[in-house]
Amino acid sequence: MKLATWNVNSLNVRLPQVLDWLRDNPVDALGLQELKLTDDKFPQQAFTDIGYHAVWTGQKTYNGVAILSREPGEDVTRDIGNYTDIQRRVIATTLPSPAGPVRVVCVYCPNGQALDSDKYVYKLEWFLALRDWLKSELARYPRLAVLGDYNIAPADEDVHDPAKWEGGVHVSPPERDALKQLIGLGLSDAFRLFEQPPKSFSWWDYRMMGFRRNAGLRIDHILLSDPLREVCTACDIDKGPRGNTQPSDHTPVIATLTF
Repeated sequence: MKLATWNVNSLNVRLPQVLDWLRDNPVDALGLQELKLTDDKFPQQAFTDIGYHAVWTGQKTYNGVAILSREPGEDVTRDIGNYTDIQRRVIATTLPSPAGPVRVVCVYCPNGQALDSDKYVYKLEWFLALRDWLKSELARYPRLAVLGDYNIAPADEDVHDPAKWEGGVHVSPPERDALKQLIGLGLSDAFRLFEQPPKSFSWWDYRMMGFRRNAGLRIDHILLSDPLREVCTACDIDKGPRGNTQPSDHTPVIATLTF
């Protein structure tokens, strides 16, 4: 079973690239972030035509998440329970697997903008709400995968130039602590279960030839509960799509589960 996550930074713009990638990489589930379209504009038929089911929640211009899957999902949940948020950032569904149901959660976590911004305060509050909700999800679904753009680089090894980023969002101690609190629920960063090449990133700024210089961050993650960690046999970053014409600034991350 292969699970993937990809912030596409506008599904309208990147739809042909997503379809091409799925044809070449027929993963069992793909979480998409930053759809940037309303629910009625979601291109469901395009995914149906290549054999994928879809659940989504979107909004105009900003945010929006979706899960594409080879098998239809059940018990679809949108947003974080008991947390009021007008921004569409979370969707979850339950998919079948040889080991039993797998709960797949797709998240687009807040950026935070700057440490002195109210958006940074919102980001930390949002992560607290996510942690509390995921705790309840884990109690219901022992096989849990949380895919998404977390907008947090867990450690300095996930940053191309830690000194340059010091004092900014994505790397601040409170943000990293918020991610550690999620992991402390009993989740593992699938990418770090395996030896990886140095300077492995999932996001590169469009400016200053960021991708060409590999001046990136690893902020897109797949977190797995213990039963899924035990069967995870690989986790990779596919840098290929970042080299496309008009690419997203993010690229897919894929985890392989062998039951």
